[in-house]
Amino acid sequence: MLKIIVFFFAFTSSIYSQISACTDPKAENYNAAAEQNDGNCNYKNLHLKPEYSIRLSDSIKETSGLIAFENLLWTHNDDHDTTIYGLDSLGKIKKKIVLPEVINHDWEEIAQDSTHIYIGDFGNNYSGNRTDLKILKIEKKSFLEENPKIETISFTYSDQTDYSPSKPNKTDFDCEAFIVSKDSIYLFTKQWKTSKTTIYRLSKESGSQIAKLKSTLDTKGLVTGATYLENKKLIALCGYTKVGKPFLYLLYDFKDQDFLSGNKRRIDLKLPFHQIEGITTKDGLHYFLTNESLVRKPVINVPQQIHYFDLSSILGSYLHK
Repeated sequence: MLKIIVFFFAFTSSIYSQISACTDPKAENYNAAAEQNDGNCNYKNLHLKPEYSIRLSDSIKETSGLIAFENLLWTHNDDHDTTIYGLDSLGKIKKKIVLPEVINHDWEEIAQDSTHIYIGDFGNNYSGNRTDLKILKIEKKSFLEENPKIETISFTYSDQTDYSPSKPNKTDFDCEAFIVSKDSIYLFTKQWKTSKTTIYRLSKESGSQIAKLKSTLDTKGLVTGATYLENKKLIALCGYTKVGKPFLYLLYDFKDQDFLSGNKRRIDLKLPFHQIEGITTKDGLHYFLTNESLVRKPVINVPQQIHYFDLSSILGSYLHK
């Protein structure tokens, strides 16, 4: 019995003696002796330039989401058009698939898992009081056969009790980004008043649901897109500030689905006045982003484009460890 007690205290002591600190060598406060990541890494400011930027077809002026699937990059417009466009890496349209018998109220994001594509019809920036928020769930096999089988996930936010209309671009219940993980969908809202994002969880099963609040992250900008590599524990969010400065926000080395428990790094993009909307990656190192057309003549005239970024110098050591 005495041996068991001694072993128990030795075991628990070894657990609690592990150093918890920043484990990212790219951080300013990296601790080489740390064995557990405490999620408090600090990073120097970084401004990242695209490897290339290419104008997109006028058919997708309102490109609003992006995924990589079947050797193409798939995107969609955010209003009326129910076509999903397959692009090559230079942004040329290679395939078009129309979703039948659905309405595009405000499609703001596209995501995927191994069997389905998901379209987020949950844009809510005009008055913040939509009661028909939904996600379309499309079987991949039927989608590629151009006879898509579509289910619907309807939802409300657990903490939205006031549905009186707000002024345009004043609500915190807008959303343009989500990911799919295991049996769940995680929404990342676009909070116009606070420039933060709140994470909500709902099941990926069809039917009516309540999106439950998980946590809030101060992104210091409006989140408009997300991409997720589950096996790498890596999420990349994209967006722009209220004065039109685009950014990436990386979440990585987190525990399970506690996305804010790991490293959190914000990166500015050298693309002034670009309304970045879509983001995707295949390997976590190389990213494609799209921006929708932004015209505010005579000051701003930015066409819809696809941009290619290399984040190997930022994430290479993490992804290859």
